[in-house]
Amino acid sequence: MRRIGFLLVDDFALLSTAAALEPLRAANMFAASLAYDVTLLSTTGKTAQSSIGAWFETKYFRDVTPLYDILFVVAGGDPAGISDPSLFAWLRQADRNGVALGGISGGALLLAKAELMSGRRFTVHWHHYDAFKGMDGVSLLERRLFVIDRDRYTCAGGSAPLDMMHAIIARDHGTRFAQRISDWFIQTDVRGADAPQQSSISARYGVVPDAVMATLEMMESHIADPLSQEQLADLAGVSSRQLRRQFVDSIGRSMMEEYRRIRLETARELIVGSRMPLSEVAQITGFASQTHFSDAYRKVYGTAPSALRRKKGPA
Repeated sequence: MRRIGFLLVDDFALLSTAAALEPLRAANMFAASLAYDVTLLSTTGKTAQSSIGAWFETKYFRDVTPLYDILFVVAGGDPAGISDPSLFAWLRQADRNGVALGGISGGALLLAKAELMSGRRFTVHWHHYDAFKGMDGVSLLERRLFVIDRDRYTCAGGSAPLDMMHAIIARDHGTRFAQRISDWFIQTDVRGADAPQQSSISARYGVVPDAVMATLEMMESHIADPLSQEQLADLAGVSSRQLRRQFVDSIGRSMMEEYRRIRLETARELIVGSRMPLSEVAQITGFASQTHFSDAYRKVYGTAPSALRRKKGPA
């Protein structure tokens, strides 16, 4: 069982919240035992009110010790205008307690204001992009549907939490169980983390077996914390040998070769789009060291990543 908290900031979007909560409720309904223990918290007291007036009964965050597996901050309205030192201190305490942190819609903006997004890839609803301009320690904002970077889970809001929760449930319980949840909500087209900024996996790879499609989705949502061949096969619901064969037959590359290419493409984007040191780029893309990253990069692209950085300018 995983403990998940949702901190609802008044004027939060009801659609985003429901899209995050309902898949967890359905997972509990289909699982043999309780899969997710969900707690609703608020910044104001015993209730939290959404942008359309609907409200949830909650626990007041100041009365709760932040001890969860994941804590999501759900914020709409004007999170840039919120300045609550006690809230930011509470979120930092959660981080010190080892809690993974997430932001839904404008939630990542509050995490950034609490200085908790430094060195992490993340996303936010497009309405809040401008609020990050000039903010110190935040350079890895990506215009994606959702981003999972180690212990940070962020998504753009709207219906995007459905897709992020699919990735989380697939990681926890396998893709077949996650697909059962998506089918329950008639979510017949689960979008990958890169949607809509990039074309879909099917557009990029063409028609591939279901297990390969599921594995590619997991690869793209596990960049900083790469999964092993055995984990990928287990979550995809096939044998490792079968999955390796399907990769070679359908895309012409081995499974782990393709996984490495995906991570290196992310690294290239970080080098071009940020001034982050190469050692941090290596960490964010799941390489054990900068040397390991540089060797892998050179093998694929024929040049060192530092050469690309020199073309871009000094870090």
